Amino acid sequence: MRVVVAGGTGFIGTHLCTELDQRGHDVVALSRDPSGAGLPDGVVTKAGDVTDRDSLEGPVADADAVVNLVALSPLFKPDGGDEMHDRIHRQGTEHLVAVAEEAGVDRFVQMSALGADPDGATHYIRAKGRAEGAVRDSDLEHVIVRPSVVFGDGGEFVHFTKRLKEIFAPGVPVYPLPGGGRNRFQPIWVGDLVPMLADSVAQAEHGGETYELGGPDVLSLRDIAEKVFESEGRSISVVPLPMGLAKVGLTVLGSVGFPMGRDQYRSLQFDNVVSDNDVGAFGVAEADLKTFDEYLGLTAAGDGADATATA
Repeated sequence: MRVVVAGGTGFIGTHLCTELDQRGHDVVALSRDPSGAGLPDGVVTKAGDVTDRDSLEGPVADADAVVNLVALSPLFKPDGGDEMHDRIHRQGTEHLVAVAEEAGVDRFVQMSALGADPDGATHYIRAKGRAEGAVRDSDLEHVIVRPSVVFGDGGEFVHFTKRLKEIFAPGVPVYPLPGGGRNRFQPIWVGDLVPMLADSVAQAEHGGETYELGGPDVLSLRDIAEKVFESEGRSISVVPLPMGLAKVGLTVLGSVGFPMGRDQYRSLQFDNVVSDNDVGAFGVAEADLKTFDEYLGLTAAGDGADATATA
């Protein structure tokens, strides 16, 4: 198959393009600036911007499948303001869908997010929900994948955890986490997620499905912060930061150009866990997935340590 991966030079995109290339597909990595992507020699790179529909027509013209990974981070306030989420996620998806329909693409895989909802609490969640609507309303056979936060080398999740501490308590061992860090995540390793995405591209049984995908453990933000600093040999004392103070702090910082703001405050108020983990649809058991502890080097693979949070 000829597979066009929009966002193919990003964190997940480089892993997916490599996986698809290894499976024998003809892969095109589409990006606004595809230079220096470090992709395998067999992967073709082409320039294209989802906000510019015309730039997509050539690369997608003879594709068998399109994967849309283009996304702004929900963890940091985007350049251009929160309205950029709608421009990139909703409008960008509409452009890519329209071009794929015209090209007669056989399969469209949409990377969405847990909790995607056109009436959701944040700009990111609303835009992701509206993007899903554009995919479902199209004539394309599609697969929608909703992962929890994705971690791995080159990802931003661990960096985000450290950045929060720099905001609220730089230079001291105390870590005031908004709400005590009770909100929960189900982080999934990029090396586990990518084969499922590749299966979604080519396997017929996934057509028309929406999958929620998470890792083997449900961890509170407090759990995650403590593990990240422990993996670096650093000790922290987590103390609750009232959500009202967190709101004021992030809102004020966001208004002066700091990369977090009101949307990031809202995102810290709800969980990011699956309702039912659909990894089994890809022949995978949760127990086979890499834990966050294993990735950080806190436990060896197969130790069976129970890191599931109850808070």
